[in-house]
Amino acid sequence: MAKGEINVPHRKQNDLRPMEGVEALYAKALPAKRTGALYGSFPYPTKISPEAIALYIAAHTKPGDTVFDGFAGSGTTGLAALICENPSRELRGEAERLGLDVEWGPRNAILYEIGALGAFVGKTLTSPPDPKAFRKAAEEVLKHVEREQGWMYEAIDPDGNAGTIRYLIWSDELHCPACGDKASLWDACVSREPALISSVFTCPSCGDETPLSELDRITEKVRDDVLGTRRELRKRQPIWLYGSTGKKRWARRVNRNDQKLVKRIEREVVPASVPRAEIPWGDLYRRGYHQGVTHLHHFYTRRNLILFAKLWERTARYGCEIRDALRFWLLSYNASHATIMTRVVAKSGQKDLVVTSAQPGVLYVSGLPVEKNLLSGLRRKVVTIGNAFATIHGAKGRVTVKQESSCQLDLADKSIDYVFTDPPFGGNIPYAEISFINEAWLDNYTNRNEEIIVSPSQKKSVRDYQKLLAMALSESRRILKDEGKMTLVFHSATAEIWNALQNAYQEAGLSVECAGVLDKTQGSFKQVTTAGAVRGDPVLLLGKQTARKNRVVEDVWHVAEQIRMRAVAAPDPVEQTVQRLYSRLITFYLANNQPVPVDADAFYDWHAGLSIEGAFDGVQG
Repeated sequence: MAKGEINVPHRKQNDLRPMEGVEALYAKALPAKRTGALYGSFPYPTKISPEAIALYIAAHTKPGDTVFDGFAGSGTTGLAALICENPSRELRGEAERLGLDVEWGPRNAILYEIGALGAFVGKTLTSPPDPKAFRKAAEEVLKHVEREQGWMYEAIDPDGNAGTIRYLIWSDELHCPACGDKASLWDACVSREPALISSVFTCPSCGDETPLSELDRITEKVRDDVLGTRRELRKRQPIWLYGSTGKKRWARRVNRNDQKLVKRIEREVVPASVPRAEIPWGDLYRRGYHQGVTHLHHFYTRRNLILFAKLWERTARYGCEIRDALRFWLLSYNASHATIMTRVVAKSGQKDLVVTSAQPGVLYVSGLPVEKNLLSGLRRKVVTIGNAFATIHGAKGRVTVKQESSCQLDLADKSIDYVFTDPPFGGNIPYAEISFINEAWLDNYTNRNEEIIVSPSQKKSVRDYQKLLAMALSESRRILKDEGKMTLVFHSATAEIWNALQNAYQEAGLSVECAGVLDKTQGSFKQVTTAGAVRGDPVLLLGKQTARKNRVVEDVWHVAEQIRMRAVAAPDPVEQTVQRLYSRLITFYLANNQPVPVDADAFYDWHAGLSIEGAFDGVQG
C-alpha cells in the first residue's frame, strides 16, 4: 500500500477472517431490477424487487427458516421468502455467479407494517386467490360496469365514426398580464411535433411572453354536491383528446360533442360508495396546485370518480378472498392512474406528448392533468396481477402480515432466523399521507402517531425519528437468534439522517459486519430529482455485537479521493459516477462505525471541482 493510502473495504477493517461466501452479496453492487409481474402488480414507494431480496434470504437462511421485516411496506420480503421455493433460472444463475452456497426451498416470513395500505397489499399479494378465479371475476366486473357506464368514454373520431376515449388532457386557464385575455395553459405553453411544454407563457392573443411561474391561475367557485357546499378551485377545461376506433388511434382538439358529454356527466349522481373523506394534509400540501383540494373526491374528474365508485361497489358481490383481490386490482390503478395526478410530459425527440402516471412519492397535480379511460387501463392490469398471483399461489411457505407498529412486537425472544428490512428514509417520503387516497376507499387508515419518519407537520424531528427507529431495531434484535443476521437497506442524501440511522442500530445493540450497495436500475421520483440523490441504496449486514470504532483518516476528502481512484480502476463505469462514489463513501464510514461526515450535495460539489480542475489542466496542457 502506497504511503498515504487507506484501506477502503466493504467490511470492517479489523476483520481479518477470510471472506465467507455470503459476503459476496455485499462486495459488489447487486442489481435490483424493477420489472416483472410481482414488482409491477402494485405501485408502492421505494420498494425493492422481491427477486433481489430473495437472493439475500436464500444466502442467509435454510428452507423452513423464518424471516422478519418490521417495515414491510407492500410485502416484498414476504414475496421473496415465497419465491425461494421455486426460483427462476435468472435467480439461480445470479446465486451461482456470486458463488453463494444456497439451498433453495420454502421459507416463512412474519411482516409488520404500520401502514394500512401496505398491510392490505402485503396480505393480498402473499396469500392470493386462484388466479383463474380472479381473472374471471375481474372480467365480470368490467363487463357489467362497461355495459352500464361505458357511454362515458364515447367519442367521435376525426372521420365521423364512433370511437372511444383513451385519455383526455385538461388544462388550467390563465390571464395574460399584458392584454387581460384568458388563455389555456395548453394554448400558451404546449406544442406538438415536436413535443414541448414551455415554462414561458406566450399569449395567443397579443404574443406577450411571461414566465409561467409569475402568473396566477384563474379560479372559480363551484358547488360541491358531494359535500353540499361551495369551493374555490383552479379553473380547468378539457382541451385535447386521444381516442381509438377499432385498432386505429387518433388525436384531436376537444369539440362541442365532447363538452356536451362532460356536461351530461356532471348531471350524473355520484354513487353513495364514494368516501366523504377529508384529507389530513401534512408535509405534501402545496397551496398553489392543491387549491380547492380538501377531500378525497377532489382528486378525480367526475367521470372517473363515478366509474371507480361503480367498480368498487361491484366487488362487494364476491366472497372475502376474491373481493380483496379485486380491490387490490382496483387500488393498483387508482392513485397512480385514475386521479388528476396523472400527467403528460414532453420528452426530447418525441413528436407528441407522453402520458405517464402520477409522480411517486408526492401528490403533485400539474396544470395539464390527464383523465384516463379506467376500463381499458384496468383490463390491461388484470393480466399483470393474474400473473403475479400465479407466481405465488400454492406456495408452501407461510407469510403472516400484521398491521402494527414494529416498536412493540408480539413475538418470542430469539425466534427469528434472519431479518431483512428497508426502514423509512427519514423525511424522504410521508407514507401515510401518500397512501391516504387508497386508504380512504378501504376505510382503514395508518396510525400516524407511530409512523417512524421526520415530519414537520407531525412535529417529528430527526431526534424523534432516531428514538422510534432505535425502539424498532431493538425489538428486531430481541427476536433475532444469537447467530442470526439483519440486512438493512437505506437511502439518504444527508449525513444527519445517516448518523441517526447509525445511532439507532448501535443503541439497539447491532453493528455493521460488512456493507455494500443495492443497485436499483430505476430510482423513485425523489431519488431521481432530489439534489444530491444517491445512486444505489447502501446495504448493511448487521450482527448482534457491540460496535467498536475503527481508526479512520480524519480528512474526508482524502478518503473520498482513495474511493474515487479505486473506482477509476473498476471495470464497471457506474462505479465512477458521483452518486455511486457517495454511496461507497457512506458504506466506508458505516463499516468502520464512524459518523458520516458530509452530505451528498457537498460531496458532489467537491467532485465537480475535480472535474473543473481536470478540464482546466487539459486546456493548459
